[in-house]
Amino acid sequence: MGVPEKLAEKMSMAEQHEYLRAKFSRRNMIRGGAVTLGAVAGGAFVPGAVAQAAVPTRSTTPQAEKVDGALVAPFGRHLAFGNDPRTEITVSWQVPTAVKKPYIRIGAHPWDLSRKIEAEVRTLYTPAGVGASGDHTQYYLHTKLTHLRPGRTYYYGVGHTGFDPAAAHLLGTLGTFTTAPDRSEPFTFTAFGDEGVGYHGLANDALLLGQNPAFHLHAGDIAYADPAGAGKTEDTGFDSRIWDQFLAQTETVAKQVPWMPAYGNHDMEAWYSPNGYGGEEARWSLPDNGPDAKNLPGVYSFVYGNTAVISLDANDISFEIPANLGISGGTQTKWLEGQLKKFRASRDVDFVVVFFHHCAYCTSTAHASEGGVRQEWVPLFEKYTVDLVINGHNHQYERTDVIKGNKVTKKLPIGGTAYPETDGVVYVTAGAAGRSLYAFSAAESYEGHENEVDSVASFINLKDGKQNETVAWSRVRYLNYSFLRVDVTPASRGRLTTLTVRGIAETGAEVDHFTVARRAK
Repeated sequence: MGVPEKLAEKMSMAEQHEYLRAKFSRRNMIRGGAVTLGAVAGGAFVPGAVAQAAVPTRSTTPQAEKVDGALVAPFGRHLAFGNDPRTEITVSWQVPTAVKKPYIRIGAHPWDLSRKIEAEVRTLYTPAGVGASGDHTQYYLHTKLTHLRPGRTYYYGVGHTGFDPAAAHLLGTLGTFTTAPDRSEPFTFTAFGDEGVGYHGLANDALLLGQNPAFHLHAGDIAYADPAGAGKTEDTGFDSRIWDQFLAQTETVAKQVPWMPAYGNHDMEAWYSPNGYGGEEARWSLPDNGPDAKNLPGVYSFVYGNTAVISLDANDISFEIPANLGISGGTQTKWLEGQLKKFRASRDVDFVVVFFHHCAYCTSTAHASEGGVRQEWVPLFEKYTVDLVINGHNHQYERTDVIKGNKVTKKLPIGGTAYPETDGVVYVTAGAAGRSLYAFSAAESYEGHENEVDSVASFINLKDGKQNETVAWSRVRYLNYSFLRVDVTPASRGRLTTLTVRGIAETGAEVDHFTVARRAK
């Protein structure tokens, strides 16, 4: 009942998805109290699956199961900015079973939550036999809040019929968020990649909260529900329930700090179309200002204070893991250049930070560097003097010297300062958020334990396979769990404004710090 084999060979994943949408009737797809649409990635059923994998469906009034709403507590709250962080925030959460009339309450004080807004429901059904997952329906709820006031802290609570967060005994479930200011002020943000579920991820989350970040960037490989990470239906071990654990684990931070992800190879869950991102569309509600929100939902940008942030999908250009290679047809790279040009021309933007999953420059013995990134995007980073590039993928901390034209233009020792307008670009791999660690081919070198070497043996993933290279740009190498803290200090026009970047270990120790500086506009 899937796509005919000969036809599947000529169709993209998205086209197969649309074929199946038209073929299967709504009546046949009712599961778990919500409508789901069958889809098969790659034109073949997952072995042992009893039904096609599903994509999320959206509604505001799902049929509730016969469970008293008073017995159902929301969990997994996570925030995300809208297109304008000064006035837009999306609050997202989960419930373990269908509920009636889900909503959010919001107000300027915890005792004033009279404003009540209905939530959108995105239901994701995964049948038994897909990977290791049991027959499982997940209920993700989202409310996009607009016309908020800049620089204002709001209180909110999420609920449904039978569970009112404004009730006295439920006030402990309230959360807060703060919108971006309408002028440049000092702020901090944090970043890492490759977290998953486990002790080390939990420990890093606890440290993140202590940094008081305005937002957090997750550079791909989020929950690892798909441990294989090849983006194929034959990937084994997939378990959609891992997402429930991940969102519960990160809730302490994400319920009050916008958690802004880019998508990595482990986030291509092939059972959900289109392009393996149907599950991500159910779980996250991100800015929709990218080049193609349907096929590239993890590509977007936002501006906070004097800093522009761009999230990219490196699966689109990855030679190493090519499941989604070329899905944008070049539109993502074209959009990227348009964004960089726009932000560099803006009088309100000083810094441009870009984050995505696959590494432009890394010496890990696991994945090392991605040739697709160097070919497609690095020339644009250099042309528009990007201030900081943050990657994950390799499970360690590594930081480069300043690079331009694939060469070191300036050594950047711990505590040093880079000037992108004249020097080049600095790249940081911050992929040690929680998953098992990789290895380096050279000795570690980090703050207090510096071990400078002239060159490091590594490799780069090219279209035709791996190619060995000997590099001189690997400045800091730390092989333990860690994350990135960035402090932004604005300045008056013509004076130096700075990004102070720090590598923070799971122990709280500082393993690296450097500064990026440019003249404020």
